[in-house]
Amino acid sequence: MIRHPSFRVEPWALHETALELDILAQTESLFALSNGHIGLRGNLDEGEPHGLPGTYLNGVYELHALLEAESVYGTPESGQTLVNVTNGKLFRLLVDDEPFDIRYGDLLAHDRVLDFRAGTLRRTAEWRSPARRTVRITSVRLVSFTHRAIVGFAYEIEPLDGPADVVVQSELVANEQLPTFGKDPRVAAALEASPLESEDHLCFGSSAVLVHRTKRSGLRVAVAMDHSVSGTSRVQITSESGDDSARVVVTDVLEPGQRLRIVKLVAYGWSADRTVPALRDQVLAALAGMRPTGWDGLLADQRTYLDEFWAHADVEVEGDSELQQAVRYALFQVLSSGARAEGRAIAAKGLTGTGYDGHAFWDSEAFILPVLTYTCPGAAADALRWRHSTLPAALRRASDLGLKGAAFPWRTIHGEECSGYWPAGTAAFHVNADIAGAVVRYVNATTDYGFEREVGLDVLVHTARLWRSVGHYDLRGEFRIDGVTGPDEYSAVADNNVYTNLMAKRNLVAAAAACERHQDNARELGVTTEEMAGWRAAADRMVIAFDDKLGVHAQAEGFTTHEEWNFAATKPDEYPLLLHFHYFDLYRKQVVKQPDLVLAMHTCGDAFTAEEKLRNFHYYERITVRDSSLAACTEAVLAAEVGHLRLAFDYVAEAALLDLHDYERNTRDGLHMAALAGTWVALVAGLGGMRDFAETLQFSPQLPDGLTRLSFSIRYRDSCLRVDVTAAEARYSLLHGTGALRLMHHGAPLTVTGAEPIARAIPPSPEREPPTQPPGREPQRRSPG
Repeated sequence: MIRHPSFRVEPWALHETALELDILAQTESLFALSNGHIGLRGNLDEGEPHGLPGTYLNGVYELHALLEAESVYGTPESGQTLVNVTNGKLFRLLVDDEPFDIRYGDLLAHDRVLDFRAGTLRRTAEWRSPARRTVRITSVRLVSFTHRAIVGFAYEIEPLDGPADVVVQSELVANEQLPTFGKDPRVAAALEASPLESEDHLCFGSSAVLVHRTKRSGLRVAVAMDHSVSGTSRVQITSESGDDSARVVVTDVLEPGQRLRIVKLVAYGWSADRTVPALRDQVLAALAGMRPTGWDGLLADQRTYLDEFWAHADVEVEGDSELQQAVRYALFQVLSSGARAEGRAIAAKGLTGTGYDGHAFWDSEAFILPVLTYTCPGAAADALRWRHSTLPAALRRASDLGLKGAAFPWRTIHGEECSGYWPAGTAAFHVNADIAGAVVRYVNATTDYGFEREVGLDVLVHTARLWRSVGHYDLRGEFRIDGVTGPDEYSAVADNNVYTNLMAKRNLVAAAAACERHQDNARELGVTTEEMAGWRAAADRMVIAFDDKLGVHAQAEGFTTHEEWNFAATKPDEYPLLLHFHYFDLYRKQVVKQPDLVLAMHTCGDAFTAEEKLRNFHYYERITVRDSSLAACTEAVLAAEVGHLRLAFDYVAEAALLDLHDYERNTRDGLHMAALAGTWVALVAGLGGMRDFAETLQFSPQLPDGLTRLSFSIRYRDSCLRVDVTAAEARYSLLHGTGALRLMHHGAPLTVTGAEPIARAIPPSPEREPPTQPPGREPQRRSPG
């Protein structure tokens, strides 16, 4: 879908100037707000029309049966799906008894602005009712970063051409009716119509509370609202509540120039253990605690929080204003997905929709946490603490599989495996190395050895034990990991997947090193010197598949001998292939859904020579169809490294605009959080050339034609490093920090000691013949020429 013209390109906002009903579900995702604990889709204040209503609490899910045609040992029997909890966004407006509904009367103007610096969604509408009365409606909403349980709204009505009797019903509504979107496996499983059972409701004055409990998972949710109203002397307020709804009704009679303003604060809380009175009192106390702050204080706190974030995280792009907007939008949404998650997962869609059932996958650690590690490290640590909290379930899963150590789930909300398709789920053991890799990255970037001792060591030890158990030595004394699935989901149950083996190798080495740093804690885990030596030996003897005849690494043993997919016979509307071809056909052909071997060259780049990277990239580029939202950012990184800057630019833009342009045709189900994080990865690791797989940060920046400047900040150790890149040179400086920071610039050592920039020349990029892609799967041209 081509980007809709009603979106303006602005550096610090996503600005919609006309409402288009045919893409309403898509814009509801794009205008979503979250803080990692609470998520609100960008539904209209009045609730209807809607594409997909959505209000989510991180970790609140319902159980449902995973039905299989045949019973198979070890297959999960129960799935978990994110629940649409009580909706507190609703303001139903009547003007002279006519309900404000954009499908009726005349919508004269409509404007929505998601402000990345204010952290607010502002809406302005001018509407003429069927009775010919014109009013202006203005609303502002936010999900607070500083007050984790609070969302806030300011709603204002003003008649423009005559007096108006105004009624506003501010509501809490549970068990909203939800639409379905067909059989796409990337869409959420359908739950029963009313997943929430009422346990309590009450109202008093301008306040109300609803308490519900999920029927199967037994999770209790409480929501409370309070209001501050300013209008004329004729304003009146009443309230009522029932099992699934509560409303505060405000009435007034307004003349032109007069306004009715309602500030609504809503508090959310949930628990698997707390009683109804305890949880009800919790949300009421959260509202009471907001009274000294008020709406203006809430806005100010939000701005202060984001000012601090942007001071250390902003990415500046000159030469492409739409790309500048896109990377800031991406950073805002990635921050929103995890800023206040605090012990909960960062799901594939964040809290912007129910796509993938609200599950977290490996891409949280592989794509999202690198961004948070270097921009908001506390959020990265919290996400890893959530993984650590699921370790008991991972230990049980490994035991069920007859393995030692911990087998973390392919997809989950609570920690249990929720994938009923084992070749792409259970067999994808690389998720364990991805989690371990995120621990290693965080500790290296922050030197938070307390975290490593208390959280990281546990994860590293148990994942290392898993690899030692999954793998085995062959007759030649080489360590093999057979029958596993790598990141490419068009291949499965393969031997010695290169990405898996290289990441497992790093996991084994890192676990041994961490045990040496924390010997007492390692002994408490039962780690012996002999076990550590066994991990290192397995890493040293790890099989890395290579096709000597072709001179490239095989994605897995035998992959390069498979028949190639018939790309010429594949029609454009048959992509993504997974929706049109059986996996049996895909698994035995050379066709790549998303980078696998190419991803290995990014994450474990020191395991490949420059020549190998170039040959590998060209080989796999021609068989990669990018049916995954995770593809473009990785291809951008390697395209830049091997000297294809124009192609890298094209892939950077594809990654950045994937949701804004709805390239995957499913933004309606929620944003692709890992792809949004991939925008940062594509710019910083791709064009900025940042690598972090060694003790010293490395940079090899290069700009393509079409961009004149790239600037970004990295939080590293006790410093904040600023990197400013033009076509001719890169300048490195410290925004704050003490001491010296040692770096590498295009392979040469460099020491940065303060705010005074140190400039280094950028060598010219080699001229290379560009690689080819499967017919019709080329990225859209972004670069000039």
